[in-house]
Amino acid sequence: MTENSKVFVNLNLASLCDSGPKYGWIEDAAVVVVDGLIDWLGSREALPSLYNSFPQIDLGGRVVTPGLIDCHTHIVHGGNRAVEFEMRLNGASYEEVARAGGGIVSTVKATRAATDEELLTTALARVDVLIAEGVTCIEIKSGYGLDIETELRMLRVARAIGHKRPVRIKTTFLGAHATPADYAGRDDAYIDEVCIPALRAAHAEALVDAVDGFCEGIAFQPAQIARVFHVACSLGLPVKLHAEQLSNIGGAKLAAGYGALSADHIEYLDEAGVEALAQAGTVAVILPGAFYTLRETQAPPIALLRKHGVPMALATDINPGSSPLNSLLLTLNMGCTLFRMTPEEALRGVTQNAARALGLSDAGTLAVGKRADMAVWNIKHPAELSYRIGFNPLHSRIFGGTL
Repeated sequence: MTENSKVFVNLNLASLCDSGPKYGWIEDAAVVVVDGLIDWLGSREALPSLYNSFPQIDLGGRVVTPGLIDCHTHIVHGGNRAVEFEMRLNGASYEEVARAGGGIVSTVKATRAATDEELLTTALARVDVLIAEGVTCIEIKSGYGLDIETELRMLRVARAIGHKRPVRIKTTFLGAHATPADYAGRDDAYIDEVCIPALRAAHAEALVDAVDGFCEGIAFQPAQIARVFHVACSLGLPVKLHAEQLSNIGGAKLAAGYGALSADHIEYLDEAGVEALAQAGTVAVILPGAFYTLRETQAPPIALLRKHGVPMALATDINPGSSPLNSLLLTLNMGCTLFRMTPEEALRGVTQNAARALGLSDAGTLAVGKRADMAVWNIKHPAELSYRIGFNPLHSRIFGGTL
């Protein structure tokens, strides 16, 4: 036994492991933690005697799940776009707002003007809300700098969050998010002169865990994204992609061709694209916040994803424009009510499959050898996490074995 050994007892466990009963459910369970990792778990009555001397922490019969994972966010940014929200309510489409100089480009201006301290302070306020909902891991993208200096600043701020709060941070380079005003009409030049050099610089500073892009008619074409992905692969970085959100221009197939970790949004994905994701083992990340905010009518092809066995993750897509959604618990409910995902699919979407979407093998389910990142809930059944609206039943969070 080490100083960091303990046994959590008197809990009902939803391990989310694939084998066994629904939700990986174990009643009256025990979880042994040694040095931040799970050393044993199972029914409390089966607890091996070698753990009898370990300190015990009674969780009062509560439900324990893996710590939640928000696998797609733009949580570091300057300003907000409330005025554009009002414009859309008055009839302007997302594309019309973007072409009028709003959208991503307006956030770029605010982000470039913000200091690192301002970016960190505002991001931490958003992060704290997620932590209070049982989140233990957050993916954070760049993409609101669109110049080398600000893209690097965003990634440095994202890394700093992991030192300021007890939460795991995964960073994603999203230089291919939009073309800035000074490169208007010169998308290829922007990719060559800014995006790719920024990616190389960020990799040199060890600021990047993955590379993303926005493949859409109002953003970048598949051939342009492919040039960025080629560099990412040469650097040994995994890729993911905003694909088929507003139209189908083949982004998901492109992503699958590069063995992408995930294809995100995918409202306009067809069956051929779903088959490509299935063959590549790429996760489909469902983002109901953007669908809701933009008042879209084309829902992601949940039935096709089920049919072809494509893992589905859920995420907030926290951003100032198309998804100002700062609640992963509400995201669970939206995935069920808007897209008819089941409560178990939704919960796996913010644990097991969210981990897959980030390339994490040590999180997302509770099993021996994995990180002891857990959420303790004042509920009786895991479906309650998707059922309630605007209600947070978190009792406590366990991060690296620390309650």
